[in-house]
Amino acid sequence: MNENFDRAPGAGRTRNFPAEHGVVGAAGDGDRTTSLFDRREPLRQPRTCPPFAENNTGAAVVDRDFKRENKPHQSAQANSTSASSACDDVDSLVKSSKLSANAPEFVPSGFIPYEDPSCGDDTVNYYVEPTLADMVTDFLGHLSSSPGSFDSDIGSITDTLNYWVNTEELLEELVELIFTQSTAIPNFSYTGARLCNYLSHHLTISPPSGNFRQRLLKRCRIEYEERDVAVRGDQETQKKFHSFVLFLGELYLNLEVKGSKGRPERAHVLLDGLNELMKSLFSSPTDGNLICAVKLLKLTGSVLDDAWKEKGQSHMENLIKIIKNVVLDATCSRDVGQMLLKLVELRSSDWGRVRAAAAASDATPDNDPNYFMNEPTFYTEDGKPFTAADPEYAEKYQEILDRQDYFHDIYGENGDDLYDFEDEMEPEMEEDFENFCLESERKRQH
Repeated sequence: MNENFDRAPGAGRTRNFPAEHGVVGAAGDGDRTTSLFDRREPLRQPRTCPPFAENNTGAAVVDRDFKRENKPHQSAQANSTSASSACDDVDSLVKSSKLSANAPEFVPSGFIPYEDPSCGDDTVNYYVEPTLADMVTDFLGHLSSSPGSFDSDIGSITDTLNYWVNTEELLEELVELIFTQSTAIPNFSYTGARLCNYLSHHLTISPPSGNFRQRLLKRCRIEYEERDVAVRGDQETQKKFHSFVLFLGELYLNLEVKGSKGRPERAHVLLDGLNELMKSLFSSPTDGNLICAVKLLKLTGSVLDDAWKEKGQSHMENLIKIIKNVVLDATCSRDVGQMLLKLVELRSSDWGRVRAAAAASDATPDNDPNYFMNEPTFYTEDGKPFTAADPEYAEKYQEILDRQDYFHDIYGENGDDLYDFEDEMEPEMEEDFENFCLESERKRQH
């Protein structure tokens, strides 16, 4: 083994460049020629930390030119200084950092968490249990948008309310919510009245201070007492009062109470109230008040008229007189006046009702208004309707029936059965027809 083998780390890794021509050793060393670069570069310091760009500018950039070999000690010293400064910077950064590996969550700098203003600082549970007002509002909104689902949904709605409403305060709140929504939501008075009637019979809570129906009538009484002020109020006040009047009319038609004989009947306690409400509306004959009165009478006129007649009261006749006086005074617009006149005509025709029709054997066009109801209507070539009331109807109608019988015999009942000519076919025709059918069958098989 070569005795000159250098066992030091990094030995043999020096860069040996070819010697320049004409360069020899010093005088007296003729036996040995040395290259100008025949010396080893000192070992590079280990990089324990990554250098930063701002700290090693000019020192970490390796110059691939031969100039670097001229200053090896200076380059090594620069590298060492750069590594030391980089380690110092990292150590100072770690000591000043507030980050922790044990933190429950990572929040980027500049992140602003959202805070719900409705929640307090010490709120832990973000789920808020719905209140009775929220639940009733959802129920009424559903029934308003889908009134046809009333019969299928009212049972589950009542079960939920029986679970929630267990105190007098909640019962009072429920009555107020239903009354407010029934008089505020457009076209909800009918569904609201049906809901009130159902709850009055199926709501289990019944405190001594009053059940659901009694509290509802008390709430209506409060609004009823303000009738004379409401009909002379501003437009918004009148509109709210009109909604209450129509709701009370629907409530009279739908609310059922037990009568003296145990049979369900209407709440007759509302009869006098409806009469006084209409008097108040006519006392201030503005267009809005008069239109509300017309709507109420069209809705409940026949029922009120019958109830007052049974009691021997002439309230309806008095109201008709008031209407005629309003029309004669001409304090309302022309359109509203026409509405009032049509209402008077409607009452004169017994509210458009048709009493028991005459027997079929005794019915005539004069004594039975439904005489021609089930008869078909035809049209002439000019497009004019031709009904049973026309004198020539019977004769022409019989011609139409005869024509239908004729086509029925030819085409059959469904119009697609051909007339059977088999009885009129001669023997030769029958034979030819059979041959034709056989030939057609053979062609279809081939």
